Amino acid sequence: MVKALFPGSFDPPTYGHLNILERARNIFSEIDVVIADNQNKKYLFSEQERLRFMQDLTSAWDNVSVHVCHSLVVDYAHKTGAKVLIRGIRNTADFSYEFDLSLLNRALNAHIETLFFPTDSRFFLLKSSAIKELASFGGDVSDMVPEQVEKALKEKFGAHK
Repeated sequence: MVKALFPGSFDPPTYGHLNILERARNIFSEIDVVIADNQNKKYLFSEQERLRFMQDLTSAWDNVSVHVCHSLVVDYAHKTGAKVLIRGIRNTADFSYEFDLSLLNRALNAHIETLFFPTDSRFFLLKSSAIKELASFGGDVSDMVPEQVEKALKEKFGAHK
């Protein structure tokens, strides 16, 4: 039985995030979705909003739980007994960034492995920052995020006619 972490900002959660979780939950006995709270980042959605989104979106999966992390993810992994970090990658740029991060995490905690999940081709272009920008101009994001997230984006940016 292996416990894994799926860390991220989830600002906002996308169908790409859910696809990776759906696939990973069939491999690992337990997955903690770990919502990062990086004080150096500016988030559109509050920590509590992101927590509620992910709790609602994963509520049907009995081996997935959602938590907020105010520390290094490797420290959180050590504290909870997780052995694996799950990271989604869309392209070589993502891989390069995530590979470097995995080396740093491994240097901080040699007992942590990072597994990369290539995105499903349907979600290749889903990037939270691009979704927020599109939504800010009133663009249609319904194929990119769950309905409750789409509604919240419209509320944040004001519904464009």
